[in-house]
Amino acid sequence: MIKIKNLKKYYGKELVINDVSLEIKKGEIYAIVGHSGAGKSTLLRCINGLENYQEGSLKVFDQEIKDLSQKKSKELRMLRKDIGMIFQNFALMERKNVFENVAMPLRTHYTQCKFHAKLFNKEYMSEKEIAQKVNSLLEIVGLDHKNKSYPRELSGGQKQRVAIARALALNPKILLSDEATSALDPNTTKNILELISKINAEFGITVVLVTHEMDVVKDIAQKALLLEHGQIIGSGAIDELFLRPNAKMKEFLGESDFLPEHGLNIKLYFPKEVAQNSVITHMARTLNIDFNIVWGKIEKLNGKALGNLVININEKDKDKVLDCIEKSGVLWEVAS
Repeated sequence: MIKIKNLKKYYGKELVINDVSLEIKKGEIYAIVGHSGAGKSTLLRCINGLENYQEGSLKVFDQEIKDLSQKKSKELRMLRKDIGMIFQNFALMERKNVFENVAMPLRTHYTQCKFHAKLFNKEYMSEKEIAQKVNSLLEIVGLDHKNKSYPRELSGGQKQRVAIARALALNPKILLSDEATSALDPNTTKNILELISKINAEFGITVVLVTHEMDVVKDIAQKALLLEHGQIIGSGAIDELFLRPNAKMKEFLGESDFLPEHGLNIKLYFPKEVAQNSVITHMARTLNIDFNIVWGKIEKLNGKALGNLVININEKDKDKVLDCIEKSGVLWEVAS
């Protein structure tokens, strides 16, 4: 659905997106993570054609965005119809009520006059159909009782729900989220993420999240990439990124390994299939050996508990311990 290959973007002589390649498949929730200034939002704006890029390829629905931006304004507008976007600051019209904010894309894209539709070859939508669509969207986001309220009368979470409803107005296939929860409190953030996850599940909309909040990634993303100074320094499935982080990912997460210098250190990764099993206690009883638990952590990723653990064993017990680990279904590697 979104394919990016060797993408480079410059501001003047400054390279802000450096050789980025990724693929986002239909129906995925994909997170673009990094500190401020990493190039996350710039990459997002390249995806919907708001920013040009100088090198590489960026295709959405098999259409090269650069070609549309430079030559085919009508095709670019049609592409953007299939891409909804939500922002950190909500971007609502303060002088219009909730209903009118959500109706705005419909009134802009469609004509409400059959004569104009025929004369200018535009798509037609009646006021009744607009009202039905808006009310349906407000019901989805849980704000059907606030349709006559104005943005100043809403909380931050409610404003973001209005923004989500507006982003869904033209039935997009992709939803882009640019730091949409960073201005919200933790509880409201959780509610908004649950709503985005629900929309993804029920409508099959592909979601691309830009965020610096790791909890956002852990809660709903299926895949992610980590950007630093415009370069990808880590990417893949969420469980791999958090349970088997590379050195750069550990630095971003603020993690460091402390390992004993004696014996053999083995790092264990518990995938969701075996995360709830009593692997360690079973191994200790079965093999009748002693070992030290050096450190470990449990992460809740996409609602499932996953974990990793480092144990320290005597070198002489290596073969039987590794054989037992293999049989348990736990992934492992020798830590150094």
